[in-house]
Amino acid sequence: MSDPAQIDDTLRDTIIAKPDIVLEDADLMRALVAANERSMGSNIVDLRGIAMERLETRLDRLEETHRSVIAAAYENLAGTNQIHRAILRLLDPLDFETFLRDLGGDVADILRVDCVKLVLESREGGEVPAVRKLGEVLTVAEPGFVDQYIGEGRNAPVRQVTLRQLAQGDKRVYGELAGWVGSEACLKLDFGDGRLPGLLVLGAEDAQQFSPAQGTDLLAFFAGVFERSMRRWLS
Repeated sequence: MSDPAQIDDTLRDTIIAKPDIVLEDADLMRALVAANERSMGSNIVDLRGIAMERLETRLDRLEETHRSVIAAAYENLAGTNQIHRAILRLLDPLDFETFLRDLGGDVADILRVDCVKLVLESREGGEVPAVRKLGEVLTVAEPGFVDQYIGEGRNAPVRQVTLRQLAQGDKRVYGELAGWVGSEACLKLDFGDGRLPGLLVLGAEDAQQFSPAQGTDLLAFFAGVFERSMRRWLS
């Protein structure tokens, strides 16, 4: 009973022939190191074992960082492809009515948002007759509305892209859909000298879809392409 256990000859020959299978198995190496420490007794400090543990910890952190970087790269690539597809869809229509219909349909689906609203400022009083004909995507507002809406009434510079979470949407923009909007992306549009600004709003039911902590580069690029497309229709 006191005799040391004998290793199976086949297993022994395999390890001797292919030692890498042991060295590359992290769990097996930990077991061997632990067995070595037990054989040394509790009064001996194994500096090599401590160093190995620290190296393993650093390696785990490095692997986790590597996975995070790879995941972020794939996510950024997917987002870029998504924006490119949406832009190509924007360029397809040959008339403004189709442009707006696609904006609230195919483009919204590609961007994975629940609704898209376009707000144009106008100096004309009252309702603009053409708006009713152009469907539910387009809304006309009084001058100054865009900056007031994005800035929420605060006297502060307005950025081109603003991401935020909401308790509910604004009825002036979303109408009957306002109650279930949990987050939105506000894209301020510059239509050129002598023209009032516009606003493109991407609304989502998911409160986590848009938040101030997210990057805005891709949406800023989308806004730049969109406002250039709109200049063509406005001219």
